[in-house]
Amino acid sequence: MKKWMAALALFLAIVPGLAQRRDSVYTASEQFRWYKLTAPAVLVAAGTAGTLSSWYRENVNMPVRDWALAQGHDKNSFNPEDALQYTPYVGYLGAALFGCGEHGAWEKLMASGTAILFTLVVNGGIKYLAGVERPNGANSQSFPSGHTATAFLGAELVRLEYGPWWGLAAYSFALYTGIMRVYHNRHWTTDVLAGAGFGILGANIGYWLLPYERKLFGVDAKKSKLNIEAVPYACQTPVGSCYGASLSLRF
Repeated sequence: MKKWMAALALFLAIVPGLAQRRDSVYTASEQFRWYKLTAPAVLVAAGTAGTLSSWYRENVNMPVRDWALAQGHDKNSFNPEDALQYTPYVGYLGAALFGCGEHGAWEKLMASGTAILFTLVVNGGIKYLAGVERPNGANSQSFPSGHTATAFLGAELVRLEYGPWWGLAAYSFALYTGIMRVYHNRHWTTDVLAGAGFGILGANIGYWLLPYERKLFGVDAKKSKLNIEAVPYACQTPVGSCYGASLSLRF
């Protein structure tokens, strides 16, 4: 496990260098600040330390696993969190169709695409290298939790783009996803902690790199808004009245 821990430390050391720029030019969500690493760093560190600690495994992970087994849900082939993990992300892109938020639709696609790519690569890579067995013994790719990473990534995207109140709603789905992964005996508590950290980190990286992607793909922030407008109308014809609305898509 030393290899992936060293790789993660190297990545976290490089990210600040990539994010250095004239902060006054960019929005608050695009500005790199050291304190923004606090939550993901704490979560990933806690998950990693718990995974490596025999005391934590015996006094927390194993008792929680035994409790989950007693609930009898470990044999279910489909659980609600399998679908609900995507709810925050769907809300993030869905609101973009109506021009909500401070970024345009193409900017949101770029930021979320980068965030997803980072999370998939890092989460998947660590799963393979760590080789932690799931609590139900299904396979050896338990750490960190992919469902939890996906859900927290979407929740953090919503918070960054639409503010803390919408973020709170999105985080409720993310928290539910993490809890249910443990409840359904698919993951250890440490898997969920680390997955949440990587998801939050991935969302922030998506926004930190957005200014570079705008330049790379030639996206004009002022013209990248995608809006849907509805204009109602009424008319009188020889056979009666008619009512409706005209829809326009502007991007």
